[in-house]
Amino acid sequence: MTDTSRRRLVTAGASMAALGAIPGAALAAMGPGDKFDLLIRNANVLDPSQGLSGKRDIGIRYGLIELIAPSIAEDRAVRVMDAGNKLVTPGLIDLHCHTFPYGSAIGIPADELVAHQCTTTVVSAGDGGANNFAAFRRFVAPASRTRQFAFVHIAVAGLAGFPVPELFNIDYAQPELAARAVAENADMVLGVKVRMSENVIARHGIEPLRRAIAACVMSGVPAKVMVHIGGVQDSALMSQILDLLRPGDVLTHCYSGAPNVAGQGTNIVQDGKLLPAALAAKRRGVVFDVGHGGGSFDYTVAEAAIAQGCPPDTISSDVHVFSANTPGMPYLPWVMSKFLHMGYSLAEVVTMATAAPARVIARIPKHGTLQVGAPADLSMLDVVEGPVSFVDTRNNKREGKVFLRPAGTVVAGVAFGRPYQAPFTVR
Repeated sequence: MTDTSRRRLVTAGASMAALGAIPGAALAAMGPGDKFDLLIRNANVLDPSQGLSGKRDIGIRYGLIELIAPSIAEDRAVRVMDAGNKLVTPGLIDLHCHTFPYGSAIGIPADELVAHQCTTTVVSAGDGGANNFAAFRRFVAPASRTRQFAFVHIAVAGLAGFPVPELFNIDYAQPELAARAVAENADMVLGVKVRMSENVIARHGIEPLRRAIAACVMSGVPAKVMVHIGGVQDSALMSQILDLLRPGDVLTHCYSGAPNVAGQGTNIVQDGKLLPAALAAKRRGVVFDVGHGGGSFDYTVAEAAIAQGCPPDTISSDVHVFSANTPGMPYLPWVMSKFLHMGYSLAEVVTMATAAPARVIARIPKHGTLQVGAPADLSMLDVVEGPVSFVDTRNNKREGKVFLRPAGTVVAGVAFGRPYQAPFTVR
């Protein structure tokens, strides 16, 4: 079989798998006697993907958005949920978190994050490598109500050995094995993750990233690299990393201020100046992802980078069992709130946590939106006004006037909590 034929075959399989999760185009139109499975009333809807803002009712049927209208009668639904004028957005998507418990040393069950994040879709960012990804695929993701996608780690064991650095021994980076894992799981695997900090790769320079890109190419399917930065070996290596990234690849922890082993600032902003290579990467379509985490978001780096032409494309948490305990509180709505303080509009931060990461995932039609026919994934948030203090991961503090607080989550048309669906089935 040629590489082209193989690519078409695997891509078609991935498309079918994604469509299988959403019985969209095959559904018949509602008849006069048909009822919505769930009606959400009094929602303060914000869906930037279609310029929709204001009070709406949302009718859900068969796990999809069936109707959004100014008012829908309660007797048209089997179950009714009153949103109480809370902000209702497309389901929040966390492009970088760690949701492989029991197999990764740092993972949290995805459904356990829902109360703190309102996330309806998460991406496991390199928790599993070629040797243990099958356990995530077979046992973890299927048991989760939250939609799950993943990057396969270039290191064969992923993050199972954390806190021991996974790439001090470069032989753990096996492109052929990673490529196979990507290709065989193309319906849910987005590409390959590699951590490029000096405290992870020692003095192996650009080689781990080269191997991650090689694995993506070798897989024969569309695959992205997600590259973690923060305290890379030296200034020259940071520019080499940026120069090697392709359009669509993801630079996560893009605003990290973590130093390298020698205590030097070697990330995209150095001595207050944005690296030219960072601006060039941004312009050619590299995705700049926040990946806040417990040590990877520095206000001084973010403010300088944004002012000099590198705003974020996606907001993500990098939440895991260690970062979730840090003062920066990297739960997704809290990280979004930090960008509200930095001058971004509510519509902009919602886009960076819904439609923008959905485009990176690119597996489900209308994902990250509330358009008719989209998956019925919704996040409900309180917009809390009043003085609030934020802290980054370098102990820089900022004062804000508003923050987002989780208030409810619906995945595939079924609420977490009341009203309960009977029988209780999801997908």
